[in-house]
Amino acid sequence: MENSGNNKKLIHDFSGNDQNSFSMPRFFLLLFAVILAGSAVGFLLSKTTKSNTKGNSNSKNAKVEKTAGIADKKTFKDKAEGKLKEGGIDGEGNFHLERSGGESQNVYLTSTTVDLSQYIGKKIRVWGETFQAEKAGWLMDVGLVEVLQ
Repeated sequence: MENSGNNKKLIHDFSGNDQNSFSMPRFFLLLFAVILAGSAVGFLLSKTTKSNTKGNSNSKNAKVEKTAGIADKKTFKDKAEGKLKEGGIDGEGNFHLERSGGESQNVYLTSTTVDLSQYIGKKIRVWGETFQAEKAGWLMDVGLVEVLQ
């Protein structure tokens, strides 16, 4: 049962002299090159794509939609208007509407459908759903925003 026609070695030499072997230094050099190339591509893509950041949304030159949100006045039955300011009261709401009559007349707002940060400093009308609050006199989840000025 001797294979005289088969010249393959049954025992291999692991001395490291094989030219087809993949050594550790080569592996780390390749890994470093891949990481460097990926970082370069990511950096270039970040410079070429435009992103909407908070700094840009509050600028005076930024265009803001006249109306935004879901125009479903059956779901969003409650309505209020005033000048939008940033900040809630004791963890309730992220923004508030300043209305005539003082601080007791403020409407504290949160929204899952509209980015209210675009409307800070503007006089707006909002439609939404009123929620029970512990600290705020009026807490509303805004569904639709309309710019008045």
